[in-house]
Amino acid sequence: MSFLLKRIFSFLLAGGLVFLFSCKSAETPTKPNILLILTDDQGYGDLGIHGNEWVKTPNLDQLARESARFERFYVSPLCAPTRASLLTGRYHLRTGVVSVSNGLETMDSEEYTLAELLLDQGYSTGIFGKWHNGQHHPNHPLSQGFEEFTGFAAGHWSNYFDTHLEKNGEELPFEGYLPDILTNETMDFITENKEHPFFAYMSINTPHSPHQVPDKYFLPYKEAGLDDELASIYGMVSNVDENVGRVLDLLEELDLTENTLVIFLTDNGPNGQRFNVGMKGIKGSVHEGGVRVPSFWKWPGKITPGLISSPAAHIDIFPTIVDFLGVENTGQKTLDGISLVPLFEGKEISSRAIYTHVAQLDKVLKDRPGALRKDSLLLSLLTSSLELYDLKNDPEQKKNLAISYPALVSSMESDYKNWWQQISSDISMTRRIPISKISDQIILPAYESQLFGELSFFEGHGWAQDWVKNWKKESDSLSWSLDVLDAGVYEVWIEYTAHQSQIGATLILQTSNSILSKALDEPFEPGRIASTDRVPRKEAPEQTWKKTLLGKITLNSGEDKLTLSAIHINPEGVGELYSLRLIPTEKNKNDSKSLK
Repeated sequence: MSFLLKRIFSFLLAGGLVFLFSCKSAETPTKPNILLILTDDQGYGDLGIHGNEWVKTPNLDQLARESARFERFYVSPLCAPTRASLLTGRYHLRTGVVSVSNGLETMDSEEYTLAELLLDQGYSTGIFGKWHNGQHHPNHPLSQGFEEFTGFAAGHWSNYFDTHLEKNGEELPFEGYLPDILTNETMDFITENKEHPFFAYMSINTPHSPHQVPDKYFLPYKEAGLDDELASIYGMVSNVDENVGRVLDLLEELDLTENTLVIFLTDNGPNGQRFNVGMKGIKGSVHEGGVRVPSFWKWPGKITPGLISSPAAHIDIFPTIVDFLGVENTGQKTLDGISLVPLFEGKEISSRAIYTHVAQLDKVLKDRPGALRKDSLLLSLLTSSLELYDLKNDPEQKKNLAISYPALVSSMESDYKNWWQQISSDISMTRRIPISKISDQIILPAYESQLFGELSFFEGHGWAQDWVKNWKKESDSLSWSLDVLDAGVYEVWIEYTAHQSQIGATLILQTSNSILSKALDEPFEPGRIASTDRVPRKEAPEQTWKKTLLGKITLNSGEDKLTLSAIHINPEGVGELYSLRLIPTEKNKNDSKSLK
């Protein structure tokens, strides 16, 4: 369903609800607001209430005490897979999400998201922070049920201070610390919709690296004797805690607390070795430490605070909200999760298996590493071994029972293989960038391209915000695989840097039916955007880029490939490339406004 049709449907539905409420408002309960808070790379042990004696999290600890909190709540080992599952109620591989970059983080546009469900129920919907499930329409958050978006669509951001972000389709500068900005945007959205049911998805970017945090939060931990890395991580967690407190205080001030369901969780285990209640593994691992995270659910009068021992998972969020609302899930795809409402009512739920899989940025999808959890048993299917643990008696996974229970291992392995065959049957590892005129511009970042010759990425992995370097030969090129949804003529702009000694090369841009060339004749010295890293970063830094018009190309509907090469290259090379930008020369007639 197109975004425009969804908005029309939502408008008509909302009109119908107004009529119904006017007829029987005394009998119809007010729909609860929903505040979903997700932090990035915060482990189970990064909370005071979970026994961490160093980190200070008074607001989150208080939220936990006022919530039903899960002792064993599971997500995926990496960011994008978790986000896809919590938004759809489905295992991430079903949604098309495999890993975290190179297009493998993109969720299929046909998935029916929690935002779409709530939009169809008359909610105002907004996401503030990290999306990480597709940068281009129709996979962008504004095409997946969200009416408002401030943040970034890729896997991480390079600068947390005085940076630029996307706000409803526009790149805008923002002043301040990024998590504070995202919290402010969330609070503005809540205030604007205080008289109307809202879904606010507050997707905070910390404590994911780079390790950038104000002195206010860093210095207390540094002065307490922690090293720079841990002081910065715990400083970021303290900032998260403060911002969560700000939002909860706003709900109280607006008299919205009683009618707001607050859900707090994190997207995977900790991004490094630190206190994690003795669990084995960190982010990226299928062991407990990589996937067991905090999960707090607060709804005064509806959810009784207390500890829940039954295992649950990210796939359960969607069906639980559907159950709370008492509405029909109109999505056409099968859910993997179950409603947790019986647990909140003090009832038991049937025993079930919870599956885990993690993939790296390989071109071939492999079935391992993976895991199967059922009751207190954990089978870890590693690359070259099988490990069986009884988590009830061995929560730290110190005793591998696989040799002692071969029949049980064989049975659980068979269950996993059956699940894997079902879950991975439709996965394609080839990702094409959709080209749609609903956007004012389509950014083709270098890190979503395929490199040929001796080209390489500045950071090395081709993660978000990375760029291409070492362009010195005519045999070097890079290409983007496209899925052209809207045929037509597009302006092509390039973002680059080049020293004076690198000027003079002729760039050649080719598609299946067009070619253009342009001499790169204007130097541009890169300027790094100042930002303090507490420890050396893994990610590429943020810097400035020159934008230059290459010309116009015609794209026909369907699959195509955009290839960029160069001739007449100086010995010093061509320079460095950050992105191409495609700007449609005329808008899609079916959408009069970009993005929304």
